[in-house]
Parts: sequence; structure tokens; C-alpha cells
Amino acid sequence: MLTAYNYMRRGAKEVKIGRVVIGGKNPIAVQSMTNTDTLDRLATFSQVRALEDAGCDIVRITAPTPESAATFSYLKEMGIKVPLVADIHFDYRIALECVSAGVDKIRINPGNIGDEGRVKRVVDACSKNNVPIRIGVNGGSLEKTILEKYGSPTAEALAESAMYHASLLEKYDFDNIVLSVKSSNVTAMAQANEILANRCNYPLHIGVTEAGGGKMGLIKGAVGIGGTLLRGIGDTIRVSLTANPVDEVEAAHEILAALDMSPRRRMNIVSCPTCGRTKIDLIALAKEFEEAAAKENLLGKDIKVALMGCVVNGPGEAREADIGIAGGNGEAVLIKKGEIIEKISEGDIIARLIAEIKKETL
Repeated sequence: MLTAYNYMRRGAKEVKIGRVVIGGKNPIAVQSMTNTDTLDRLATFSQVRALEDAGCDIVRITAPTPESAATFSYLKEMGIKVPLVADIHFDYRIALECVSAGVDKIRINPGNIGDEGRVKRVVDACSKNNVPIRIGVNGGSLEKTILEKYGSPTAEALAESAMYHASLLEKYDFDNIVLSVKSSNVTAMAQANEILANRCNYPLHIGVTEAGGGKMGLIKGAVGIGGTLLRGIGDTIRVSLTANPVDEVEAAHEILAALDMSPRRRMNIVSCPTCGRTKIDLIALAKEFEEAAAKENLLGKDIKVALMGCVVNGPGEAREADIGIAGGNGEAVLIKKGEIIEKISEGDIIARLIAEIKKETL
């Protein structure tokens, strides 16, 4: 699946961000952003380490003052390996300080850091140190002229703003660029990135901004990011949630796994929604199985497990799974590679399934 997906990807220009290369046929990079006070070095270090441990590929950190640049130096000294992105607004001098501090990427909106002379100074510093620049555009940052032209933050307006800002950097022969166009409107985000994909070859960072928390945020992120990736568009992603940033990383990996776009090993659980034919409590069994698999550290195994509610079409639907069960009346059949191998009483289903998975993944 991953090979087939890579074949149909847009094929953006490759950009190196620390140890991570995005674009081309490189894996989709997962990003998140710290929400600690950047000047609180220990708190920021702890959160970056947690994100790194959760599988975050790139971490963005706000840099609101020149003094905050020292935190990036501190993080590098403390052994942080995940690439760090300095999020800059308004003051070009902060960008210069962060480049000197060893950041791996700068995130700016060139239009809000001053005249062209200031933009050139940032470009020169990044060029000298081989630091890419991510251009960030969202509905709240559009130029007055573009807003007046389109009347609202439409997809066309967002894309035009991003291309305009890229042109400011290109004037100084700088093309080590990543574009990021986000919106809280899922459709506008997806359409804007499609426009950009057709107009340039820069890698695209995608996500639905201000998506909210809980179920609503997850749904918006999954629809917007998943739908865009399925069109071959997108090189890095962030699932923006009003939550612990680690939750964003876990959600991103879940989305990639659901699309068969994740290089990480992960269990693929297939279970039916149940119907009137179901004679066992499959809903409770499915929950119990996930909890047991997590406890036994099996969720990271590259195996497909099917949990089907009845024997009418369960074995057929589970044929593509490595192992699974199909429920009967107070019992289930154990299925391996599409073949029924034994019957299990309802009380023993989870234990037997876990034991068989362990045998398969040793």
C-alpha cells in the first residue's frame, strides 16, 4: 500500500529539516507544537521530549521574544534530536537570533516582519545556515488587498497569499521553502492546497487550524488531512487540537495508519458494526480486545486482526486478515488466513486470540 501511495504522490521538491527530509517520496512527517511558556526551559524540554517519544517528527515552538531563542540552544544542548521550528511573528530580529541558536526551520509570514530589507536579512541568514523557511498563511493573516479582491478568506485567496509570500523569498534566489495554508474551514483548506499543488512544487504542510478539541477536532482533522492526502497532496501534517500536543501526534499516526500511509508498524483491527444476527456481545469484546492488546504491547505489531459478529459472512470478510474470530451463539470460531481452525467458548475468546497473536508475531 505504501509503495502504491508513493507512486501517486505529487512529488514535491525535497526539503531537509534537521534529520528529516520531506517532499518527494519521503514518508509523511508528523508535526505538533508545544504549548508551554518558551522561556520555561525545563517545561518546554519535557514537552518536546514527550512529543519525540510519541513519534513526532518535527516540533514547532513559538519564539515571541529575542530571549526565547536561547531555549532552542538549551534544547539542543540537552540532546533533543527531533527537528525544531521557531515560530516567528512580526520581529525579524527574533528570526535571526533563532537561526544563530541552531533551529532547523523558521516559520514566518514574510508580510508581517517589515520591509523587504528585513525579509532579505532573514533570507540571507537562512541561506547561509541552510535553514528552510516555512511560509504560514491562514484566514486571519490575509493581506487587505487580497481580502478585498476575494471578499473573504476563500481557498483562492489563501493560495494567492502563499504564492505572493513565496515570491518575496524567491526574489533573493531562495527556494528552500515549505508552504502551509490552513483554515478552520475544512473545504477551504483542502481546496487551497489543491490549488497550490498545481501551481508550485514546494512541499506542503497541511492541517485544519482551530479545529477544536475532542471528537469535533478529530473529525475535522481526519476529514481535511485524510481527504487531501488521498489526492496525493501533503508532505507534513498536524492535527490541531485543543488538547495535550501528544494527543495530536497520536491522532496523526492514527490517520496515517487508516490510510495505509504510515511506515510505522501498527495493528490493523477490522471489526463489524454488528446487526441482528450477532449473538455475542461484540461491542464489549472489541473494547476488551483493544485493552488487552495494549496491555500486552501488541498494538505496534504489523498484523491484521478481524473481529466479526456472526458466521454468515464473517469468515469471508476476515479472509484478508492474519487472524480473527467470527461469533456464534455463545461461542466464536478462530480464523487464521481465512481458514476456520477451532471453536472457542465466549468467555475464552480474548485470551485465545491474544495467545494466537503472540505466536504469529514472535
